Amino acid sequence: QVQLIESGGGLVQAGGSLRLSCTASGGTFSNYAMGWFRQAPGKEREVVAAISGASITTYYADSVKGRFTTSRDNAKNTVYLQMDSLKPEDTAVYYCAARSYSAISIRRYAYNDWGQGTQVTVSS
Repeated sequence: QVQLIESGGGLVQAGGSLRLSCTASGGTFSNYAMGWFRQAPGKEREVVAAISGASITTYYADSVKGRFTTSRDNAKNTVYLQMDSLKPEDTAVYYCAARSYSAISIRRYAYNDWGQGTQVTVSS
């Protein structure tokens, strides 16, 4: 089991940027694919981005492609989500998640361990 601690959320104006971090403890971090998900009020949790254990493969939802970038530093057991050109519709609670395989998945139920979530609010 992996414990995940997220940080970096907050309030930002439209067009601004935020960087989320997610630090893991327990397990060998490079063996885990990591995903970023978000959930807005009244909506289903959806995948935003994912990155494989060795950073070879990444995935981005169409809604964030070209604006968000995920990366990881396996020496620091940390995955990042750089969010640029933020829009009000990006407002949500953002979660990082770990999958017990190095290959990515975009399915929520493929991830075993979840962070506590961090609020991102984008004002217009």
